[in-house]
Amino acid sequence: MKRRTRICELLAGEGLGEDVEVRGWVRTNRVGKNVAFLAVNDGSCLASLQLVAAPELANFPQICAIATGAAVVARGRLVESPASGQRYEVHAERLEVVGTSDEQYPLQKKRHSFEYLRSIAHLRPRSNTFGAVFRLRSSLAQAVHRFFAERGFLYVHTPIITTNDCEGAGELFRVTTLDPAAPPLVAGAVDFSQDFFGERAGLTVSGQLEGELFAQAFTDIYTFGPTFRAENSNTPRHASEFWMIEPEMAFADLMADAALAEEFLRFLCRHVLDHCREDLEFFNEHIDRELIARIEAVADSSFAMMEYAEAIDRLRRAPVSFEFPVQWGLDLQTEHERYLTETAVGGPVFVVNYPKEIKAFYMRQNDDGTTVAAMDLLVPKVGEIIGGSQREERLDLLAPRMAELGIPPDSLWWYLDIRRWGSTPHAGFGLGFERLIMYLSGMENIRDVVPFPRTPRHAQF
Repeated sequence: MKRRTRICELLAGEGLGEDVEVRGWVRTNRVGKNVAFLAVNDGSCLASLQLVAAPELANFPQICAIATGAAVVARGRLVESPASGQRYEVHAERLEVVGTSDEQYPLQKKRHSFEYLRSIAHLRPRSNTFGAVFRLRSSLAQAVHRFFAERGFLYVHTPIITTNDCEGAGELFRVTTLDPAAPPLVAGAVDFSQDFFGERAGLTVSGQLEGELFAQAFTDIYTFGPTFRAENSNTPRHASEFWMIEPEMAFADLMADAALAEEFLRFLCRHVLDHCREDLEFFNEHIDRELIARIEAVADSSFAMMEYAEAIDRLRRAPVSFEFPVQWGLDLQTEHERYLTETAVGGPVFVVNYPKEIKAFYMRQNDDGTTVAAMDLLVPKVGEIIGGSQREERLDLLAPRMAELGIPPDSLWWYLDIRRWGSTPHAGFGLGFERLIMYLSGMENIRDVVPFPRTPRHAQF
């Protein structure tokens, strides 16, 4: 059987002058008096390859009737194209239809809205925009693993089903085998001791807590997997199922954490500039005309750093009005973060040492008694892209902090245990993979960087 050559390879001239085999889906079919020109794409790149079919082919009448969306296999010679618009084309010696299509095919040659394409998520990967999005996503996923592997980090698969809520926000999807119509009751409440796991269980919101345990054995580890939030939010930045990248380092403080985050983001920016250029240029032309310049600026710039207190002061003195209030003790909103990075600094900036009241229980308490060793990396256009902290490694401070927030120590006995024997200063951060893809593609809705998005009241496909 003739080896299939990917269209990206053929468009680079591989196999020029030789017989090749092409497999893909028809984007367009232009029929002239004595020739048919079929644009075929196989997903390997943005561009399509032109197949030229002449009347000498036995099934030429059938070829002329091939509709957009049909799957075809063609064999023929790869030659230089005499026409403008493509450098190479294949003169078909044989062309067969593997899967037919018709005029009801939803992806015709016209511009479709992203809202419409979400309704046909099973077909939208064949469109130019989403072909570029998911090639970028795949390449970035491989780059994430390459970055950590080159630095000796251990890849850890943390549990998807868990009995703890890392963020403490109560936004877990429940996992149960109990009969919802007639659950067992004790004193009027559901008796989860009779459930599959013998207690309340849910889908994880983060692999961080388990990652910390592994860092206390392997020093440098990372997790990269799906996480879930039962948050009833319908904003363009929130989804109920998404992927998180979470490194954790033992013997590390907040500054080491920030240094890794900066190196990581630079690496990913440089990766897409070097390895995803065709798709980036498509995004730059059709989605965000400042995209490539912004990515290049982040890849080449130095990252600033400022205290939370300084950030609040700059925002209060800003010559602009904000929708959300600015004062000590309140978290920064996206409009604040964008002002800091785009106007106050003019580039990426770390904001560090936040008030402990607005941060999670596991963050290390600073000596001032009012702040914790937390950091957020802010970048132009989107604001926060990475959030992290040094973790509280001191048992005598962590246990009272959990009690203060009403977290039962029995629920995280193992997390406290790791502070008893060989505890080290350690730190880590989280980067939402979809938010990263949005930033590096210019796409503005998280639903458009997830193959099959899960949002409130939407779990189709």
